[in-house]
Amino acid sequence: MKKILLVLVFLLAKGLSAQEKKLAFDKGEWLKYRIHYGIVNAGYASLTVDEVKNKEKDLFHFKGKGWTTGMASWFFKVRDTYESVVDKKSQLPIHFIRRVDEGGYIINRDTYFDHEKKVARIEDHKHKTKKEIAVYGVQDMISAFYSLRNEDIDSLAIGDSVELDMFFDAEKFPFKLKYLGKETLSTKFGKVECYMLRPLVQSGRVFKAKESLTLWVSSDANKIPIRIKASLAVGSIKVDLHQYKGLSHPFHIIL
Repeated sequence: MKKILLVLVFLLAKGLSAQEKKLAFDKGEWLKYRIHYGIVNAGYASLTVDEVKNKEKDLFHFKGKGWTTGMASWFFKVRDTYESVVDKKSQLPIHFIRRVDEGGYIINRDTYFDHEKKVARIEDHKHKTKKEIAVYGVQDMISAFYSLRNEDIDSLAIGDSVELDMFFDAEKFPFKLKYLGKETLSTKFGKVECYMLRPLVQSGRVFKAKESLTLWVSSDANKIPIRIKASLAVGSIKVDLHQYKGLSHPFHIIL
């Protein structure tokens, strides 16, 4: 009986270990993107994964940065930073940090999520205000990106969608990502087979239409964004993977 129990514990431990390895990312991942507005090289963006440990929880620390460069920076300087601290176990955010400087337009805001009490506390440092909003089980702008990378896209049929609730600018709204099929892209690294996905975005203010944005994600276990294209209210934007390091899985490149 003891031997049977030991075998069961061993198999369970192996199963849990395998589940842990299914994450598409881990500490040390770094992605850098080149952003084009029309034919102009407008700037860059980066995404990094780190860890934070405290006495109660093991946490991921995700950080996204975006900045204009060259002529684009002369006309409209952007220096944006978005950060999310996420509970590894629940995969839910506990702290969202937003630091925006876009042509002098400043946002300096922290959002703290208490999922047990089902509230989000928003601290606006620029306007020196604090408020609480009833909310539960939501993702922030950065944590949503990493959460969606762990979805099993291969199980989706063309036209199927992945959905989650996102909390942004003190408001909860449903976010939907539609699967369009597979396509092989030519990149600076070689040819990469990708899942084609379409986030359904709000039309009018920024995007030309509800389905103006298309996302290509590597079809390997990393599920890293390879390319993004969007038709804006004025002009178009293209974002391409420029550099990478620290991937958790082999990057499948077709030479």
